[in-house]
Amino acid sequence: MFIDQVVVEVIAGNGGSGMAAFRRESRVPKGGPSGGDGGRGGSVHVVADPQLWTLLDYTYHPRWVAESGEPGGPTQQSGRSAGDLVLPVPAGTEVRDAETGELLGEVLKPGDAILVAQGGRGGLGNQHFATSTRQTPHHYQPGEAGEKRSIRLTLKLIADVGLLGEPNAGKSTLLAAVTAARPKIAAYPFTTLEPNLGVVPLSDHRTFVVADVPGIMEGAHEGKGLGLKFLRHVERTRVLVCLIPLDAPDPAAAYAMLRREVERFSPALAAKPHCVAWSKADLVPDPTAVALPATPDAFAQFVISSVSHYGLDAMLEALWQRLARERLEVAAT
Repeated sequence: MFIDQVVVEVIAGNGGSGMAAFRRESRVPKGGPSGGDGGRGGSVHVVADPQLWTLLDYTYHPRWVAESGEPGGPTQQSGRSAGDLVLPVPAGTEVRDAETGELLGEVLKPGDAILVAQGGRGGLGNQHFATSTRQTPHHYQPGEAGEKRSIRLTLKLIADVGLLGEPNAGKSTLLAAVTAARPKIAAYPFTTLEPNLGVVPLSDHRTFVVADVPGIMEGAHEGKGLGLKFLRHVERTRVLVCLIPLDAPDPAAAYAMLRREVERFSPALAAKPHCVAWSKADLVPDPTAVALPATPDAFAQFVISSVSHYGLDAMLEALWQRLARERLEVAAT
């Protein structure tokens, strides 16, 4: 099961209390205050784990509590500080405060970490409160309470290229043709019910990652279909591919609808560079003679067939060149 958004409660550990104690030893009269300090409570961190793919575990365990620090002891003994609690999540997870919507951060590569709840500070023992006029203080500090909050974890897959299209446009077939991924493929709409990732291998050890999301239909911005729910998974891509089948009743209208729905979901996503792949070329007699609709906003158009592999090499090479250009532009800023 692919779970890409959950809300969990995180509670950091409380700090241990300081202690009020007095030194009692043979031949040491009036030894003075010797209460130790309390230990620090454990904090809660969200950390990217490359072995994880979904947030499924958190649907069964929605509450996470870190350990508290131990109280101080006599003879200036400090209490043990608690270890921090680590919540492993897939790379590409966004963390927000569930109540305020404040963005706490994102973990984009393995090892990235975000502090989401600070552990409480340990209290001071009475040894710290002795003065020249108060040599036997009975005062000590209690430990501070750890932070408590609800956080929303939202997974956005990290890919270089995102495939967009109506249901049954051939996105899964294309992904299976150019990568080792094996998404479900069938001759009916909505066979893709969750995002899929695949790595495209090119010559000279070049690779890039492609993401396929469920089909987008008219009215997706109003909640129809599944595509809008999963469009967040192509928000981090550098380039989009709009897949339009040549056997569509009106290919130009299908392209316009796709662009319109993406724009309504996210203007930033719609502004990403995109190309158009006119798929299912194996269904037309002469793919080279196809009159293609105008797509002035696209940087390129391709006529392809995922079944016969017609036009795939040229499209993949063009995508690589565009990705290289995008990376250079980002590095220059």
